[in-house]
Amino acid sequence: VMTVDGSGLDETAFSQIHEMTDAALDEALERFVEMREAEGAAISADVSSKLEAMRENLEKLKARAPLVAEDYRARLRARMEELLDGVPLDETRMAMEAAIFAERSCVDEELTRIESHIAQMRVFLRQNGAVGRKLDFLTQEMNREANTIGSKANDITITNIALEMKSDIEKIREQVQNLE
Repeated sequence: VMTVDGSGLDETAFSQIHEMTDAALDEALERFVEMREAEGAAISADVSSKLEAMRENLEKLKARAPLVAEDYRARLRARMEELLDGVPLDETRMAMEAAIFAERSCVDEELTRIESHIAQMRVFLRQNGAVGRKLDFLTQEMNREANTIGSKANDITITNIALEMKSDIEKIREQVQNLE
């Protein structure tokens, strides 16, 4: 075996250098894996805490969402009574308008899907192996649902909660991009 300066190494010296290099490389790889595992655990804990915050916001949305249609019906009734100034209201028309609004502003499906995505994320976070792409896909889906909730809201409380959720989703997305 020739060295850079042209001198030779005997087999024993070459073998010793090879063993030392292999040992150093093995140790470096072992520490690298340990560091990546520790980083993954820290990211997982951070994502889990954000998922818990999202779950809490989902509960707030579930409590608030049914009240939106009731508030609209009351505001609509008050406004119509004011405009009609004593003329009797068409109750059928009022009920129909309230029903149309309730259907347009209903976010039940979106809430169910976000809840499902949170559960799926928790399962992926407990798995060994490459889950980064799966988690990234779920963040995209959750972001889409949060956008839909915000656009359907017609209620400042729901809009603000949807914005909080979008913020948490973005933070999760940034963390997930550090995972394989």
